Order: sequence, then structure tokens, then C-alpha cells
Amino acid sequence: MDDDKISIHQNQKNAIGTRAGFVSLIGAPNAGKSTITNNFAGSKVSIVSPKAQTTRTIVKGIGIYDNTQIIFLDTPGIFKPRRRLDRAMVASAWGGLKDADIVVLVVDAKRGFDDETRTIIDKLNQDKIEAVLVLNKVDLVQKEKLLVLSAALNEAGNFKETFMISALTGQNIDDFYRYLADNLPQNPWYYPEEQMSDMPLKLLAAEVVREKLFLYLRQELPYSLTVEPELWERKEDGSVRAEMTIYVERDNQKVIVLGKGGSMIKKIGQAARHELEEMLEERIHLFLFVKVRENWINDPARYNTWGLNFNS
Repeated sequence: MDDDKISIHQNQKNAIGTRAGFVSLIGAPNAGKSTITNNFAGSKVSIVSPKAQTTRTIVKGIGIYDNTQIIFLDTPGIFKPRRRLDRAMVASAWGGLKDADIVVLVVDAKRGFDDETRTIIDKLNQDKIEAVLVLNKVDLVQKEKLLVLSAALNEAGNFKETFMISALTGQNIDDFYRYLADNLPQNPWYYPEEQMSDMPLKLLAAEVVREKLFLYLRQELPYSLTVEPELWERKEDGSVRAEMTIYVERDNQKVIVLGKGGSMIKKIGQAARHELEEMLEERIHLFLFVKVRENWINDPARYNTWGLNFNS
């Protein structure tokens, strides 16, 4: 695996009958788009959290189903934006549709037909986009309620097909993958067969650190911080030295991230390092630093790192 990133190369597989294409997953925050992406890629390429609005940029999850290479575009959750970062995330999500061969609306079946999902369907109707509907987390909902929900969503929107799945347990998900594989265009594969994402490893590592911050810190604080990779360096013994900076907005937030005697940052670092070593099958030396940057959310450089449009 490349030291700096999982690189993009045009795959030379040109066998007759191969298919390849892009599938954009859109939906309200926490609908399960990242779980679907990770399930198909066979490894974590997009971070997940019980908290909404975890994904901040489009993440590609790449895999092969029979003779089809499916490239999932895991987009940020679509919600009513309040801050500049929110607007950039939502703009990124809608921007992911322009490259898609198939658009998939993922709905949290337990949450049901909420205002955020209605707004998304209205926008799809307005733009005359015919999407595929996926009801996720169906293992948590009674069948009768699922049928009512499916009927209401299909009445509101224009959907080619409807699938009821659980991305977490894998229930019925193979039918969904089969549909995508059969309906993507005939193309040579865009990426090498073993490639799971095009995200640079140092950015993936930063995302894993941010996931642990979401998991360990209280409700609002993770939305006020960002993680930036400073160093991803391979050492002579084959291990990797990774340095990440966690930017917060205020001094009291820095105190919370560090924890008493550095206990919290140590716990976060250990969890992130353990997961990265399992994912990459490499030894990782992870160093985390916490800095206060009061107005990082209005710093264009922070947006450029993640491919977000500062002026959205």
C-alpha cells in the first residue's frame, strides 16, 4: 500500500461485459450512508457515529460485485444549514449527484418520513432526478410500519426501485447491490480491483481520530473541532509516524479534549491507533496535538483540505 495515499489509477481491465459506475448516496444525517459504504467496501473508508452530521465531505467506497465495479459516493447528511461549514457540507452532498450514474436516497426507517427527508424529495422532484429508495435499519421497525412508510415515500417522490435493508446486519443488502451491478453502465473498471477508496491515508487517519472524538466527547463539542493531518511518514522499520492536530475554538474546549492529566486525549489516541493498525495492518505511531484556533470554521484553508467550497 502506498505510503501517502491509496492512489487512483485507470484499471486496465477491459474484459467484455465489465461494468463500472458511481452511486451517490444521499439522505438526512445518520441515515446509514456511511455504514452502507463501509459494508460494500469491506473495510472502514467512511467514519460512523451515533451522532448526526459526522461525514463532512464526499468519501468514495469502492468494491466489486461480480463483474461490476461500484463506486459509492458517501455524501454528508442533508439538513437545514446554520453555519458556513453546514452550508459547505450540504453543497458538497448535492454536488455529489452530478457525477452519479445512480442516485440513492437512504432513509432511516426508524426515524420515518421527517422534514429533512421531505425537503430532499422535493429537491429531487424539482430537479427531475429519479432515484432509488433505500429504507435502512428495517430490523428495528415492524413490517406493517415499513409498508406504510414505503407507500408514503413513493407517493411523494419518483423512485425507480425500493429496497428495505439493514446495512448494519446485512439484511437484504445483497439484493440492493445486485440491482446496482445490473444497472450501472458497461465500462472498464476505473480503479484497481483491490482498491477500496481514493482518500489519502493521512486524511483517513484524521477522520478516524475525529470519529473517536465524536464517540468520547459530549454532545456539542465535536461539531466545534476539526482534525488536520500534519505528518504521515514511513520509518525505516516499516512503521508509520502520524501526527494530527485537533483544532478547537476556545481554551475551555481544549481542556475538555485533553482531559484530567491528559487522560481523554490518551484514550482517544489509543482507540484511534488501535483501529488504524487493524485497518491498515501496519504499526502506527500516532501523536495528537490540541490547539486553539478561534475562527477555524471561517478559515478557507480548513475547507480546502477536505475538498469543501468555502463560499458555498
